[in-house]
Formats: sequence, C-alpha cells, structure tokens
Amino acid sequence: MGRKWNNIKEKKASKDASTSRVYAKFGKEIYVAAKQGEPDPESNRALKVVLERAKTYNVPRAIIDRAIEKAKGGGEENYDELRYEGFGPNGSMIIVDALTNNVNRTASEVRAAFNKNGGNMGVSGSVAYMFDATAVIGFEGKSADEVLEILMEADVDVRDIIEEDDTVIVYAEPDQFHAVQEAVKKAGVKEFSVAELTMLAQNEVGLPEDVQAQFEKLIDALEDLDDVQNVFHNADLSE
Repeated sequence: MGRKWNNIKEKKASKDASTSRVYAKFGKEIYVAAKQGEPDPESNRALKVVLERAKTYNVPRAIIDRAIEKAKGGGEENYDELRYEGFGPNGSMIIVDALTNNVNRTASEVRAAFNKNGGNMGVSGSVAYMFDATAVIGFEGKSADEVLEILMEADVDVRDIIEEDDTVIVYAEPDQFHAVQEAVKKAGVKEFSVAELTMLAQNEVGLPEDVQAQFEKLIDALEDLDDVQNVFHNADLSE
C-alpha cells in the first residue's frame, strides 16, 4: 500500500500548507461532532476521532475549545453531512464529503467546480463502491514487526502494516481506529504523524503529465470550497 501512503502524504502536505482553511474546517467538524453527542471525547467516539485527527494538523487548542463550547451552548447552526461522487480526467474517480447549512448552495458549487475543471458529477454510488473506508495511523519509533506483535497481543485486527522512511503505517477498519492507537500508545508511542479516517481507492490510475496538472486544479477547486471537508480520489500522484 505504499502508493496509497504517498497519496495520503501529498494530501496532508497540501493541508499543512493552508492552515487557516484547515483550522476552519476542523472547527466546523468538531462543533458538529460535539453537538451530535456529548461534548466530552471520552463518551463521544466521533468527537474523539476528530480531535485525534486535529492533533496531527496542530489545530490550536483555542479553536478546539471554542467549537466545543459553542456546541455546549446549543449553537443554532445545523449542518448536513453530504457526499458527492464524480469523475475527473483519464478515468479518475473522486469523492467529495461536505458539511453544509445550505444543501442547494453546496451542490451548485461542487457541480460548478467539476464542470469548470474537466470533470463531471456522477450519481450517488457511481464511485464510492471502488473505495474502502479505512483508518490510517502512522507513527515512528517502532518497526513493522514490533507493531504487528503489539497489535496481535492486544487482539486488534488490521488490514496491513507497512514501514516507509522510518514511519510505520497501519491500515485498519474504521472501527479499529481507537484500538490501534491505544495499543501502540501503551507500547510507548506518544505522537502520530497521521491519524485519518479516509477513503482508499481499490485501484489507482496514472495520469499523463499534462492531465495531472488539470486534475490537480480540479482537486484544488473542490478543496477550496468552504463547505467541503474532504476530497478523496484514485489518481496516483506520486510520479
């Protein structure tokens, strides 16, 4: 799964380069998770996942606290979770996840981003079946063999474990996110370079150099939308 790890690194690097936008997206996601359940991560699994992900992007504590306090105070903003599916150049497939308080606005903006940048939207289910919801957790300080032994002893099932550039990356079912983290934390891991719930493509497609530029413009246009939280795709951008 090395190629998939490369795509995750590319995505994370892109987010790291636009911190204010990333912080705003996390603030919204934390607010929604806290409002939908208890505003305490120890009793709200969805909130705990968001906070663990936020740590890897160094989201300031002030933004986290403000979003949780807003939820505690019964904030009046309500958001719908939406998923759009579509196609980019060269047979590439794209999933767009959004949080919005105006469904019509978001649908219009997402469709326009596709149409203006060489893509087109598909119907629900036209793309998602080619992706797998996956927990991806990366950290340093252990070898892949050590991590495998740790997880086996903790009775945690995972899909794959790889080691690349001194980083161990664990791929697991989404419901094993916390189990993986807790097991390796007990073994001495203190920080995570990546902690994501993502959609991994079952098969990736390569893009010619000229097409890759167009594809990246499409992805940037989608990620720049205020209502869009995440964009997943099956293009191999590691070349």
